[in-house]
Amino acid sequence: MAKGQNQKLKLYYIAKILLEKTDEDHGITREQIEKELARYEVSAERKSIYSDITEISEKMGLDIAKEKIGRETFYKVLSRDFELAEVKILIDAVLSSRFITQKKSNELIKKIKGLVSEHQAKQLQRQVYVQGRIKTMNETIYYSVDDIHAAIAQNRKIRFKYLNWNIDKELVPRHHGDWFVVSPWVLTWDNSNYYLVAYDDYSQECRHYRVDKMTNIEVTDEMRDGKEMFDDFDIASYAASTFGMYQGRKEKVHILVDNKKCGIFFDRFGKEILVMKKDETHSELIVDVNVSRQFYGWIYGLGEGVKVIEPQSVVEEIKQTAKEFLEIY
Repeated sequence: MAKGQNQKLKLYYIAKILLEKTDEDHGITREQIEKELARYEVSAERKSIYSDITEISEKMGLDIAKEKIGRETFYKVLSRDFELAEVKILIDAVLSSRFITQKKSNELIKKIKGLVSEHQAKQLQRQVYVQGRIKTMNETIYYSVDDIHAAIAQNRKIRFKYLNWNIDKELVPRHHGDWFVVSPWVLTWDNSNYYLVAYDDYSQECRHYRVDKMTNIEVTDEMRDGKEMFDDFDIASYAASTFGMYQGRKEKVHILVDNKKCGIFFDRFGKEILVMKKDETHSELIVDVNVSRQFYGWIYGLGEGVKVIEPQSVVEEIKQTAKEFLEIY
């Protein structure tokens, strides 16, 4: 048999065929491997394929099993870097992420499916067609994330224009198109959106911005500020205390809770929050919260058995917010 032009890549193509065509439930014979190699213009003799598979297993660490069924011998890859269940989780994460557009979601899913065999990929097909998720329409988010990472690595500030929706469903610049200049420190994924947490020079505060609403990002020559604020920054606590990533002043809020609803607060703020037993059925919880209307709405939604009791300023704001809501109706 004439040698194909890709003969030097023979081991690579055999490994590729095994990874694409086999898994723990599906094998492939030597003859089938030969036919697949021919598609890549690679020729192979019967004995050489046996030794090639052994070499791939030993040198590449591929977990290849040999199984005799009747007169045929089948070869298959038993384990991979990612298990099927793990790949399903990755696909679910992509599908549920609002900051990834539908087009980019489909492209990513196609690549992720390459982590498993073509047989296993068919099991993922049902998930590819999950629809009805709210997706960002900003296709440039990948490049925005790259620019922000570059600025963080270079210890530089960035400038950008920040967008808002108008009534015509158009994203338009805030503040008449003025530039926002901040020191980027952390990128975080919260509530299915990507956020930049940064130090704002003007307010000298920690602020966050939705990455899909940032445009015209530029890395400046200025060095970042706010290092002291971020030396011991806990992004998990920050995200937990900031409802829907809306800004608000930080307060230590005391909440009287029916014990049956304590789990809701542990899920939101973590098990480290302070709990003081008040009686057999109630406890007082102390949580750090960025108080805002979003926080109040969350408290209202919990219904009976949850009552903010301190500080008094927050209690009064909750009453006022509830009054304003009732007046609308």
